[in-house]
Amino acid sequence: MARLTLSRDLVRDRRELASPTKKEKGVRKEFLGRGWRFPFGMDNAKGGVAYSEYEQNIRECITIILGTKPGERQMMPDFGCRIHELMFSPNTPATATLIKYYVEEALTRWEQRIEVSGVNAWPDPGGVIRVEVSYTIRSTQEQQSLALQLSGG
Repeated sequence: MARLTLSRDLVRDRRELASPTKKEKGVRKEFLGRGWRFPFGMDNAKGGVAYSEYEQNIRECITIILGTKPGERQMMPDFGCRIHELMFSPNTPATATLIKYYVEEALTRWEQRIEVSGVNAWPDPGGVIRVEVSYTIRSTQEQQSLALQLSGG
């Protein structure tokens, strides 16, 4: 059975490239969240589960949302993104438009820490559909983006 695969290329936060101001240096980010790293792994130095936190945790949660097919989680059957319904659809601009809609719908519903600024999706001649998600972290107003490639296989 074919499976939809997500490959992730992180696009650097625009603020990361500039030096922080005095106000930014004092920002506490604990409220952005902390959780098990995705993909799951062990922290060999500490002998326990590896964690991600802050902006990295948000990026990983976005990947989890988009990589989960609705109905896959037993206790949360609505959780996930409907892009998996398009597994065997043609690699066309119409399919890319549906993917754009499904990604925005899922992130708006399941990731409350962000406001989706925009989603772009376009077919690539290599057989994948490229997706770029731009978002703003609500509590810090940091703008970030995440680039994904969707392919069957």
